[in-house]
Amino acid sequence: MANRGERHSGTGGALIVRALEELGAERVFCVPGESYLPVLDALHDASIPVTLCRQEGGAAMMADAWGKMTGKPGICMVTRGPGATNAAAGVHVAQQDSTPMILFVGQIETGMRGRDAFQEVDYVQVFGSIAKWVAEVEDAARIPEMIARAYATATSGRPGPVVLALPEDVLAEVAEVASLSAHQPLETHPSLAQMADLQKRLWAAKRPLAILGGSRWSEQARAAFARFAERFQLPVACSFRRQMLFDNLHENYAGDVGIGINPKLAARVREADLLLLVGGRMSEMPSQSYALLDIPRPGQTLVHVHAGAEELGRVYQADLPVNATPNGFCAALEAVQPPNACPWEGAAAEAHADYLAWSGARPKVPGALQMAQVMDWLEGNLPEDAILTNGAGNYATWVHRFHRFRRLNTQLAPTSGSMGYGLPAAVAGKLRYPEREVVCFAGDGCLQMTMQEFGTACQEKANIILVVVDNGMYGTIRMHQEREFPGRVSATTLVNPDFAALARAYGAHAETVERAEDFGPAFERARASGTPALLHLKLDPEAITPVRSLSEIRAG
Repeated sequence: MANRGERHSGTGGALIVRALEELGAERVFCVPGESYLPVLDALHDASIPVTLCRQEGGAAMMADAWGKMTGKPGICMVTRGPGATNAAAGVHVAQQDSTPMILFVGQIETGMRGRDAFQEVDYVQVFGSIAKWVAEVEDAARIPEMIARAYATATSGRPGPVVLALPEDVLAEVAEVASLSAHQPLETHPSLAQMADLQKRLWAAKRPLAILGGSRWSEQARAAFARFAERFQLPVACSFRRQMLFDNLHENYAGDVGIGINPKLAARVREADLLLLVGGRMSEMPSQSYALLDIPRPGQTLVHVHAGAEELGRVYQADLPVNATPNGFCAALEAVQPPNACPWEGAAAEAHADYLAWSGARPKVPGALQMAQVMDWLEGNLPEDAILTNGAGNYATWVHRFHRFRRLNTQLAPTSGSMGYGLPAAVAGKLRYPEREVVCFAGDGCLQMTMQEFGTACQEKANIILVVVDNGMYGTIRMHQEREFPGRVSATTLVNPDFAALARAYGAHAETVERAEDFGPAFERARASGTPALLHLKLDPEAITPVRSLSEIRAG
């Protein structure tokens, strides 16, 4: 850490890299561009590793995944114009998923603004609705100030993305600036009165339920909430694509409140007389299109805990709104005492049994490749700390319903429903945790949004295992299409490459799997290959969901 009051000089490009080093940046994901060459030059001598990506959307998604895993801003650098607009997909993921991220974008010289210069873009207008803060650096002397503010903005309250534009002339400008100290995240805590109020409401409840979601969770917060749940015999659910926030085999775990929710869990949410919502927003997907809770005044007593004050009361009027981070709130739970007798005794065990039955069902689907058997093999052979990633599509249902997440930082999936996310996230996951197994699930349509980032995995020697679930279509859209317009297929059929051959062209291990019994041996060979690996699973197009075939959906 730099000494207080220490000053140094350099070009704008060098000052940006030094500021990132001082604030604690761990890695940069980028696609290069001539618009920010001084920054690339400064990275040559920096302590920060650089991952060269193939497309800006993939780079931004890797940065988002890094932010999810670390709680620190994932750093992404892209060039101006089309580079920036390509990166918007990852910025949107970070905004919807409440992930800290900073996108640095090359920009035209300040003297050319307003002339529609080559690749000129007004980034405030382009990113204004999906970033927490968008600004253009106009003075090299203010670079440390603006990057420190970017860190604070991206990580405080409800985390999210920040976009900083870097004009070419500012990057070449020389300035003398003060050094920065390492970034310290801001934690907010509940008051004693709020915790006393929570205890009073819990003592008056008959059917309480907790739902965990959002970001900013730590191992300590997760463990503290588990102890609280045990003391109160409280059923605990997790929000959409946040299953890793509570051990899925803990006796208090009730399941995930997401797409394809267990009907018994949905009923439990509706019938609860007290909902303790910690970290999440209960947005469209977990709320079942805003049907589980009345708006603006839920029928259940609502205790809503969120790090962003602006989210409290935004959709739901809480009976007890608490502006606190998961860390701050869960630490305070240690002082909350359970009643002498819990009227809901046995509810947690019942909810967990319902979850085990729901996630333990193994439906048979059309075709030789039974995904239930694939999931069974993975459940029996993956270590507890394995990281599973996915993008968007019906194929992800197999992971969300049938995999049991046991630890924090084992799930990387976009609540925004962004296709193409799984592969970039897997690369970032393997780079962050090289000792852990990282398995990416991707549908054939989803994968082809960012397939080029398999080259990034190979270049970085990030030995992920990519499981491609190929049914020759955009499956989710086809499912909706067949339900709304039976038999009228339009723009959802895919003519796919030989994914295994494509992976081998990158120098990776690859196999095609057409029967479930062949999956386990193929996975073991992928593990042993010493390279990134791809397993191409050929799924019958009729196997559109775990519970209904395409023909059944078409027939209504």
